[in-house]
Amino acid sequence: MSEITAHHGLLTDIDLHVDDTGGPGRPVVLIHGWPLSGESWAHQVPALEGAGYRVVTYDRRGFGRSDKPRTGYDYDTFADDLHAVLEARGLRDVTLVGFSMGGGEVARYLTRHGADRVRSVVFAAAVPPYLAQTDDNSEGPLDADTAAGMEKGLKDDEKAFYHQFTTDFFSVDGTLVVPPAEQAEAERLANQADHHAALKAMEAFATTDFRDDLRNVSVPALILHGDSDATVPFEGSGKRTHAALPGSELHVVAGAPHGLNVSHADEFNRALVDFLER
Repeated sequence: MSEITAHHGLLTDIDLHVDDTGGPGRPVVLIHGWPLSGESWAHQVPALEGAGYRVVTYDRRGFGRSDKPRTGYDYDTFADDLHAVLEARGLRDVTLVGFSMGGGEVARYLTRHGADRVRSVVFAAAVPPYLAQTDDNSEGPLDADTAAGMEKGLKDDEKAFYHQFTTDFFSVDGTLVVPPAEQAEAERLANQADHHAALKAMEAFATTDFRDDLRNVSVPALILHGDSDATVPFEGSGKRTHAALPGSELHVVAGAPHGLNVSHADEFNRALVDFLER
């Protein structure tokens, strides 16, 4: 494990926590969801390393073990932080795997930095193309009342909110589908997040339109989603991203909630490794 410094101009450098398995294998960068950290990929790192890949995870600014500045919680900055990780670790021919809000980083990265370092991308239970339900995005799965309720819940009682959010994260039709210890671990990671960062990042993933960014995805893409995801529903997100990316691959995991990389880790890992090997 190490820290890398993301440079964003005078007096705005921040340190990001990075874990890198090293080795000669082709690199895979795993970008975590909200409000977790790189530790949320615990079921993927050993499987990918065992398949011969170099696996890099990092904690988004404001979350986990990374610095928690007051600013920079927008997707342009998140994408630039990702670029800083790739540069600092000397990564090329990389596959970017973005889970949930991390899928936004993948899309925006290609807009801001191009595909020079990128071999392929994966959108896993990811927020693109555009979560917010608006006049010109009627298929957006996040209506204004739900978004306002999430913001209020986080502001009013952070710990209670994270408990319910991580429970829903791993639930199908209101029933938890992972061992309680897995939900408790996600809740532990959520409670490492800075409160201000969590609110601003929530605003970012809820309101950022990635439809134009998807036009810049010029590399092979896999969309990996659970059909029972109540947090980022497949119909309004993964299905639309697949339609927006001609030639993309789609793998829908039956009976899987939002946190399918934990609840259905074996199928998730098989689909990911199969894609990497093509």
